[in-house]
Amino acid sequence: MRRRDFFAAAAGAALTPAMAQATQPNIILILADDLGYGDLGCYGQRQIQTPHLDRMASEGVRFTQAYAGSTVCAPSRCAYMTGLHTGHCRTRGNRYPDLPLRPQDWTITELLRDTGYRTGIIGKWSLGNLGSSGYPTRKGADTWFGFFSQGHAHNFYPEHLLDGDSAHLLRGNFGAKRTEYAHDLFTDRALAFIADRDPRPFFLHLAYTIPHANNEMGRDTGDGMEVPSYGAYADRSWPNPEKGFAAMIARMDADIGRLFEQLKRTGKDRDTVVIFSSDNGPHQEGGHSPKFFESSGPLKGIKRDLYEGGIRVPTIARWPGRIPEGKVSDAVWAHWDLLPTCAELAGVNPPRGLDGRSAVKALMGGEGPGHEYLYWEFHERGFHQAIRHGDWKGVRFGRTARLELYNLAEDIGERNNLAAKNPEIVKKLEALLASARVDSEVWPVREKR
Repeated sequence: MRRRDFFAAAAGAALTPAMAQATQPNIILILADDLGYGDLGCYGQRQIQTPHLDRMASEGVRFTQAYAGSTVCAPSRCAYMTGLHTGHCRTRGNRYPDLPLRPQDWTITELLRDTGYRTGIIGKWSLGNLGSSGYPTRKGADTWFGFFSQGHAHNFYPEHLLDGDSAHLLRGNFGAKRTEYAHDLFTDRALAFIADRDPRPFFLHLAYTIPHANNEMGRDTGDGMEVPSYGAYADRSWPNPEKGFAAMIARMDADIGRLFEQLKRTGKDRDTVVIFSSDNGPHQEGGHSPKFFESSGPLKGIKRDLYEGGIRVPTIARWPGRIPEGKVSDAVWAHWDLLPTCAELAGVNPPRGLDGRSAVKALMGGEGPGHEYLYWEFHERGFHQAIRHGDWKGVRFGRTARLELYNLAEDIGERNNLAAKNPEIVKKLEALLASARVDSEVWPVREKR
């Protein structure tokens, strides 16, 4: 019995047709932080160079209608880790760390660990601090290296990081020194994780905070775009925060290039599915303006909006020999589909009662999961909702506000509100909005299997 077939059999789950030829591949999920739909060259960016991610797109499938779980980071991460959208998942806003994941909130890492995978999370984790029920090592991560908290993740030169359950001191950042860039350490750990000789398949979640701003450092008019060097953008006649923003993305792109080189060097390239995405749309923080590089592309809105620019994100998947090369897909899917997608890739059944559905067919260049609708809610400065049903998009800012209605097939920029002309569609979407969620006080407990 082949190694990967053994683990699938040990988990007691029948292999799915999609996994008939290559069972239990390695899975790498790379997440950028506040990277906009238009920030990569393969999505139309003209000023920031991203050759490695562009090559990833040419060697795989690039999605034009993939969505984040939310328009800010904590609920977005909760959605993809648990397979539930923000009408049902534990964390629905950036109230972290008040609501860590509970033991019954089943995650991708727990599912894959119990299937026989070696699991690792590196970088940012917004779902439970040290000692809480939502801490990474209590949610299925064999390896954990990253920030202490969501607020701590704003600092690109921290004095310490967490390594498992212990503090890892960065003495090069003590006092006024700034010599150890957190993301260089994250990349080094990711390369080591890939090179490990453990025969089990692995799942690696590499959660960069690039290009998030250091909000504290860049508060008001300061420069919060922390990066060791402006690199190729040092001589540009741009404001320093924009040089830093471009250099951060270029640095992440180069590191992702190193990751692909490591996969080839270790002979794991063809056995590994890599998915790259962003947790939400582009920010307007730390002195950076999302208009400078047209970070939202053709979309309306940015981070903290429920318009497309806040939730539609660049997403690329690559798996040599399995995923077709150079495919541009308009399949509609969302981050809460990632858990059942990983389950199918591993050849096991996902937990019951999820909002997500497997997007493996979409990864392979085919159709999307076929949701009746996609749903988001957002809890800052009021209660806001958005829903996509077919090509119709409804947005409501406030519980008593009128629903805005857009036809995304004809109006990707959401400029023409069609609510007054389509009362029946509005009525349909309002009914879906009412049924898509449960109150936070009665959030459901999902069965693990």
